[in-house]
Amino acid sequence: MLIGVVSDTHGHSEFAQAAASTLESFSVEQVLHCGDIGSTGVVQVFSKWPTHYVFGNTDECQEVLKEEIETNGGVCYGQVADFELGRCRIGMAHGDDGSVLTRMIRSQQFDLVCFGHTHKKSARHEGKTLVLNPGALYRAAVHTVAIVDLESMTYEIVGV
Repeated sequence: MLIGVVSDTHGHSEFAQAAASTLESFSVEQVLHCGDIGSTGVVQVFSKWPTHYVFGNTDECQEVLKEEIETNGGVCYGQVADFELGRCRIGMAHGDDGSVLTRMIRSQQFDLVCFGHTHKKSARHEGKTLVLNPGALYRAAVHTVAIVDLESMTYEIVGV
């Protein structure tokens, strides 16, 4: 299964739309949004796919966002996500609370841990866990998303 990972849209639907076009070109099946969503318009852009969301430190009006996410067929996990896609266990947090992220990674219970917050793309393996920050769709020199193949656990971070 091919998934797209995005973060830090901060309410900018036009940047989210550019990311959605990139994700479509890779034929992703689901999307993960690592927080700082920022607006219901962003949720609508990603409603083309089953999308999994966590909140970031700048996400205000969380009840409104949660309602929009669920109305559009997405899943809102609050601050931290722990779910399975295919045969992979995925953990997701925004990343502004480093202790939460560290615990998830060190637990070695996840195949993939995704986060945002830093607006800087990164990827590394820690034990069996792929730790991935797709970069940001706002306030970044280059707006980026990640494409992850959950069967091979290979990834690519691409500009939008």
